[in-house]
Amino acid sequence: MIAINEKNILDDRLKELPAKELEALDKRYISITLEPRKLKMIDRLVADSRDVALNHTAGLSLPQQVMMTMFSMSELMDTDKVYQKACMAICSTRVNTLLEGLPLDLQPNANFAAYYGTIDFEFWLRRYVGEEMVTWLKEHVHPLDLVYRLAEDHSIVLLNGGGFDAPNWSVRVSFANLADDVYDDIGRAVRAVGRGYVDRFEASKGK
Repeated sequence: MIAINEKNILDDRLKELPAKELEALDKRYISITLEPRKLKMIDRLVADSRDVALNHTAGLSLPQQVMMTMFSMSELMDTDKVYQKACMAICSTRVNTLLEGLPLDLQPNANFAAYYGTIDFEFWLRRYVGEEMVTWLKEHVHPLDLVYRLAEDHSIVLLNGGGFDAPNWSVRVSFANLADDVYDDIGRAVRAVGRGYVDRFEASKGK
């Protein structure tokens, strides 16, 4: 963390730079302000930490504020929630498509938003194979192997659930950003990876 007094020598020294250097700095920061020379040192540090181009991630930039205003207006105007219901229906369809690809019987859950989903290999294998399989998995498979197998063998990139406070032997799926017909492919790929672990487990027992 960096803190600078509101009145500091750094801002004063910036103003004293040669014209050529000021012009170079103007060019560097022009994408985030119409008056680069008024940009304080602390704000330059924040921008530089995000390679300047991503400075808007430090807070709400004007384009973000405009978009949020438009979203708010749309929400207020759509009193019947037509758009919201359409989006929810799309995500629910994708969830069902994924489940068909696995296949997996998922019980209804009123608290499931159908926006992100976590496929828990540990729970899955414990339920369908047994506790011995889970013990073997934890002893012989690194949790990140799940996502590596999906990427290397099936060209599907998912995130490990452990990074989202989910079980380590799980993968996280977003239902918001892919075409509908992709999700059954994801389901089949996840099933194939799970089947591969079961085959290795059975081979280790001489089956």
